[in-house]
Amino acid sequence: MKKIERLISIVMILLQKDVVSASEFSRLFNVTRRTIQRDMEALGYANIPIYAEYGAEGGYTLMKEYKFDKRLLNSKDIENILIALGGFEQLITNQDVQTTIQKIKGMTSTDIFPTLDLTFYDWPGRSQIKEDVLFIRQAIENNWLLKFEYVDQIGNKTYRVVEPYKIHLREMHWYLFGYSLERKDYRTFKLTRILKIQKDSFFVPRTDKEFKHEKQQKEQKNLVNVQLLIDVAVRDQFIERYGKNAVIKETTRSYLATIELPENQFTYQFLAGFGNKIKIIKPKGFIAKYVNFLEGAVKLYK
Repeated sequence: MKKIERLISIVMILLQKDVVSASEFSRLFNVTRRTIQRDMEALGYANIPIYAEYGAEGGYTLMKEYKFDKRLLNSKDIENILIALGGFEQLITNQDVQTTIQKIKGMTSTDIFPTLDLTFYDWPGRSQIKEDVLFIRQAIENNWLLKFEYVDQIGNKTYRVVEPYKIHLREMHWYLFGYSLERKDYRTFKLTRILKIQKDSFFVPRTDKEFKHEKQQKEQKNLVNVQLLIDVAVRDQFIERYGKNAVIKETTRSYLATIELPENQFTYQFLAGFGNKIKIIKPKGFIAKYVNFLEGAVKLYK
């Protein structure tokens, strides 16, 4: 963390906490107490009214007239922010996120015990994804051009040079949105299909990237209305994903689910995961494509 960022963080914390010791600041920013003392001197030169209080409960404090109005965020607001940050921290952890969490915690003088807890499975492959996400975020912030090999869903490998603009998480999968110099257009790349990613050079960001991203996401949503007969054993999974209104009781053991799905390999894989607990009722064209997908899988064992 740069010195200016640390100084801003110190002020933000002191705006909300009455007294913070040098040791606490030292642990938070992973620097020496002497560095914290120099930071306080620098803030004093900048006319930030920071004072030292001595004694067992001593530390640094701000003039009361300089304090932040806590009415802007109440304890429930802070709890909600910490819940969101805590969930994000499990998916992608770095020093910036941890520092932000400490800043938010510093906005209240009481300990917060959130009533909602977010937990994500710690799959072995996530550590590699975290490294890629952090590297791509750094590339976005510094306008690095990225080059990598990309493997599509049928195994074809291509070489790409991309201007990275955004990383987004969808259905627990990470994607890179950027401008492909080879395709001369915007593309979305799944991180697990990216190989040998590295920095190439620098680029000047384009101005129409937000519109292109929204347009591309809409174009990807070519959905088909599908009706399925589902077993009671998988009812909760469909409700969690599509809502209670999408699932209607038929018998004591079966339910009718009406949902929208794209016609692609990922959808067929998703449905196949339910085994004999589901049966597609309509449309016929979707059923034919799904059956063809299943027959292809069965052929591997003949």
